[in-house]
Amino acid sequence: MTRPDALIVNDSFALRLALFYAAFFVASGLMLPFFPLWLAAKGLDAAAIGAVLAVAQALRLVAIPAGTRLADRRGTLKGPLVAAALAAVTGIALLAFADGFAAILAAYVVATLVAAPMLPLGDAYALKGLGLRGLGYGPVRLWGSVAFMAANLGGGLMLAWLAPVDLIWPILAGYGTIAAAALALEPLPAAPRRADGEPGHGHLRQPAFIAVIAAASLVHASHAVYYGFSTLDWSAHGLSGGAIGALWALGVAAEIVLFAVSSRIPALSPTALIALGAAGGTLRWIAMAFDPPAAALPTLQVLHALSFGATHLGTMAYLARAAPEGGRAAAQGDVATASGVAMVAAMALSGALYQRYGDVAYAAMAVMAAAGGVLALIAGRARHSSP
Repeated sequence: MTRPDALIVNDSFALRLALFYAAFFVASGLMLPFFPLWLAAKGLDAAAIGAVLAVAQALRLVAIPAGTRLADRRGTLKGPLVAAALAAVTGIALLAFADGFAAILAAYVVATLVAAPMLPLGDAYALKGLGLRGLGYGPVRLWGSVAFMAANLGGGLMLAWLAPVDLIWPILAGYGTIAAAALALEPLPAAPRRADGEPGHGHLRQPAFIAVIAAASLVHASHAVYYGFSTLDWSAHGLSGGAIGALWALGVAAEIVLFAVSSRIPALSPTALIALGAAGGTLRWIAMAFDPPAAALPTLQVLHALSFGATHLGTMAYLARAAPEGGRAAAQGDVATASGVAMVAAMALSGALYQRYGDVAYAAMAVMAAAGGVLALIAGRARHSSP
């Protein structure tokens, strides 16, 4: 049984984990908006910036499954997480002193390869440790969302006094904070090994597990038009920068509220949570496809609590139950990799659709979310009927 949320602040494990999530998402909240600006300040043109970002995204799809499987072979989660965090700091430090396209690309490749497994490893560590203590995931993970929103807002203010070429330093500081938070995490018991010494990765032979991976990936990828083009679309419709920022913040705030109350709401199965997220996404994107008036946008943004929040909570709950001991990191990494592949494909599709059809492109995202919901229901039935 999950203990009351109030105990989280008094639990050393959960507090340290919350600080890790906050540190990770502060760094992410600085990296996403600042890094392209820094690349431009270093003299890279749009094509070169696109190449750096694309190569890094592709490498993540290799680094995550490799890094998480290596962690399972070691049988521990904190050690590989700390190693990845320290290596990431080194990679970003190399990047800070790099000049020219080739040197910047090489340094960013190194930083990406070592940093990519951090969040899957952190989530695997969280699910195991919180499960051992009977604590809920959502009320701890919400601090990552709070930190991300704070970094976005604070980063905008930072641009007023920091030269673009110096933007790498707050990014480096953010990664240093991740490493410090990872070092402060409490160790967990080592995972038991099989007789042959190999970790257990049987999750890839479970149809229900594959269906959950596909369902979550589709629902998360259905946000591609929103992530890529909502700001452009709302600007074209006359919304101010402040209004657009408030809409984005409202979506994250709704997600935070769901995470905060997730341990108090009536229990739903993991696949039911993913299906609920899919339903919220389907409704949200259908409405967006009809070019809703500005007055309707706050209500639609609140649906982010379902389309992202419920989907993420359901996925984590499923992994907590179904990921094999000794293969937790790999299972987490496989979900992250599948989601990354789906998002890359959806981003490419959304660009072409938005250019040709405008807001109607959201209809394709609604179809994607609905398909994820169907797969979640299939996964739920498959798991229920399995011996």
